[in-house]
Amino acid sequence: MSNTSSRTNLPGTTDPTPPEKPGVKHPGRRALIIKVFVIVLVTVGIFVIPAPQGVDARGMHMLGIFVGTILGLILQPLPTPSVALIGLSLAMVTGTMDTGTEALEGFANPTIWLIVAAFFIAEGFLITGLGRRIALWFISKLGGSSLGLSYGMALTDLVLAPATPSNTARNGGVLYPIIASLSREQGSTPDTDQSRRKLGAYLSFTSLQVNAVTSAMFITAMAGNPIAQQAAVDAGIDVTWGNWALAALVPGVLSLVAVPWVMSKIYAPTITKTPEAPAFAKAELAKMGRLSRGQIIMALTFVLLLVLWIFGSMLGVTATTAAFVGVSILLVTGVLTWKDMATNGSAWSTLIFFSVLVGMADQLNALGVIAWIGDGVALAVGGLPWMLAFAILTLVYFYAHYFFASNTAQIVAMYAIFLGAAIAAGAPPLFAALVLGFIGNLFGAITHYASGPAGVTYGSGYVKTSEWFRIGFIMSVVLIGIWVVAGGAWMKLLGMW
Repeated sequence: MSNTSSRTNLPGTTDPTPPEKPGVKHPGRRALIIKVFVIVLVTVGIFVIPAPQGVDARGMHMLGIFVGTILGLILQPLPTPSVALIGLSLAMVTGTMDTGTEALEGFANPTIWLIVAAFFIAEGFLITGLGRRIALWFISKLGGSSLGLSYGMALTDLVLAPATPSNTARNGGVLYPIIASLSREQGSTPDTDQSRRKLGAYLSFTSLQVNAVTSAMFITAMAGNPIAQQAAVDAGIDVTWGNWALAALVPGVLSLVAVPWVMSKIYAPTITKTPEAPAFAKAELAKMGRLSRGQIIMALTFVLLLVLWIFGSMLGVTATTAAFVGVSILLVTGVLTWKDMATNGSAWSTLIFFSVLVGMADQLNALGVIAWIGDGVALAVGGLPWMLAFAILTLVYFYAHYFFASNTAQIVAMYAIFLGAAIAAGAPPLFAALVLGFIGNLFGAITHYASGPAGVTYGSGYVKTSEWFRIGFIMSVVLIGIWVVAGGAWMKLLGMW
């Protein structure tokens, strides 16, 4: 998922923002005013447009509030949950969403609770240290070179991905601390170009590209994926955890093989041999000792969840039910406590943010707005062979992410519309739903603001902005090539188109 963050002060600390001097305008205040003005202007501008034929009278009101909320998520005048709640309040006070029957429906959506539960499960990997142990084990086996280190990080990400919907936590909480330690062991710091390019720049940027791939491979690997799945199901398309993972298997594995190698050619580190890394990993593992009780329980719970998610349709167990079973096991065994869950700000922020946006998107659909926009997009590619029309739609959907700072924001705003347009153009429904679902993750590394993990990598200081746009675009072409050629052929073999 692309996660949003807000500055919160711990007890006993103070706001680090210095007080403004009298008579001096604070530049941050001016920027905030401009952002709010733009959001209000766009919201009101759409709000007052008369509803077109086939759209409910409240439709353009809902569209204005929705677009204004999405714009707020992009410009970030306030933290994401705050923006979402303000948008919801506006929808209620204007009568665009009825408080009793429409406004709060998103909070009862089982897909949202799947995401929240999975956040708690991911917390178990961090608390028990199992995620770090897995990463160190791979490094001890593969870490003799910079390329081997990168593959070790990739395998760790792959193992953790199915049960970690916060791709930011996966990348920033488990992998980046190890990457930073290994880089500094080799004398690679962000301080100078020569130093950062020794190892840190390559490992951190490659890890981000890998994260985009692993996020695309499982519905539960990025918080926005279940939203896309729900939109597909609402359109009558049977997208499940199993057929998503199966369709992504071949292009995903090929991408994980290709990405570290390609990055080693176009963004090569100056240190290619890292003989100290395996010893470092083994020493860290020795400090950790044998598998703890918590790590064993976490591993067994993870395996159980995978079984339930893969075979859930056969067993009559929904993905959300399985996730809550996993959380319950961790609570009963003491691996997690209620305090751990209560203090997980990301999970509760996600609950608010997603519930509001999904509720708004459902209302747009109910009022006929999604169908109206989808018909317009389909008309733009009307008359073209479905493959060409679908290629245009997917490329537009992919590179439109240059204008978004969150995977999830774009999925909520555009996925259902582009899916409807693709189906109207003649694309096979399941194929279109899955491909657009994959893209919702693969564009997460094209800019330094594209996703939560991108923000972690950018904040490390190892990668320059100019390098980011160049390398990010090259890697987007590489990933598109793999997922189009290998992914298309694999899905054809599976009978998905």
